[in-house]
Amino acid sequence: MKAQPVDRNRIKSAWEGRISGCQLGKPVEIMANMLGLEAMRAFLKETGALPLRDYIPYTGNPLVEIMGKLSCRENITRSEPDDDINYTMLALIMLEEYGIGLTTVNVASSWLRYVPAGRTFTAEKAAYKILLSLTDDATACLGLPPGFDLSACSMNEWADWIGALIRADMYGWVCPGRPDLAAQLARQDAMLSHRDDGVEGAAFIAALGALIPATDSIPGAIESAIKEIPENSGVFEAVKFGIFIAGKDDAVILLHDKYRDYPAVHVLNNLALVVWAILTYENDFSAAIGETVAAGLDTDCNGATVGGILGLAGKPIPEHWTRPWKNKVAVDLAGVGELDLDELVDRTVAVAGKIYSSVNKT
Repeated sequence: MKAQPVDRNRIKSAWEGRISGCQLGKPVEIMANMLGLEAMRAFLKETGALPLRDYIPYTGNPLVEIMGKLSCRENITRSEPDDDINYTMLALIMLEEYGIGLTTVNVASSWLRYVPAGRTFTAEKAAYKILLSLTDDATACLGLPPGFDLSACSMNEWADWIGALIRADMYGWVCPGRPDLAAQLARQDAMLSHRDDGVEGAAFIAALGALIPATDSIPGAIESAIKEIPENSGVFEAVKFGIFIAGKDDAVILLHDKYRDYPAVHVLNNLALVVWAILTYENDFSAAIGETVAAGLDTDCNGATVGGILGLAGKPIPEHWTRPWKNKVAVDLAGVGELDLDELVDRTVAVAGKIYSSVNKT
């Protein structure tokens, strides 16, 4: 498959969809993880939010107060900082600096320069601790390679959780028609903190993003993207399971039952949920992100991934999702702060244009 020129409208919608889905899932993220699906759905029912087709109303619930208060319907004035959007922005910054030559060493250096340690979790936090303990202070300040075997960073108990997958979208957005390149870039990023299925989940999402603009349908893009993944992997099975339950009335029950022994933030159960959602609700953006979040597990991550995919596919995004945050995108990367959506779109399109020119010369 050949590289294709990037479509600015698709990129804008991808950003809008990812941000909106993330903000939708943010208020119930802790609730879904700590209390589980039934408790989260009971809360949503009590607030009159089901079926979930708009941002969650504010009720003062203590678990919502912790991280999601400002992402509730009445309180939204911008897209609030979240690691899902932090990493999408960081991927853009790294591609601006390193292009398709991006390596895991470059990712490590960029983390030390841009990512506050307090905004890392599970596998990322474990990897960051090793980076901080083994990297020379002067090296870190100068943005130079850490100077040790980075494979040590991915030796952690969370290496097959969802963290690397949420960092992968951008690599697909800027490589339309080149799923192999998108997957390669996502793996370079993922390998800093993850291994095995944790890495392959990221590669699949990146490949899918590269294929959506180059394929006639989302199902066709999924069937092509899975070819970038080893057939004997858990990720391959999770994608196939997501395809299997698509459209089934009891899909969410089947998914939770199949992965009942997995943590709520594992890569496999969440990836299966994403595949189910984009196939089942591919022509209804509100239903897609709403049912994704209402299905539990990692609500903000899955809302962001599903929203970004459907936006990239050109599915209409109703204005009530984008209007509240007023094109203002806040991140808590060092020296970045609040950004304008149009600036993010312009920068993403510029990177994609450079990649297109580069791969067409070879």
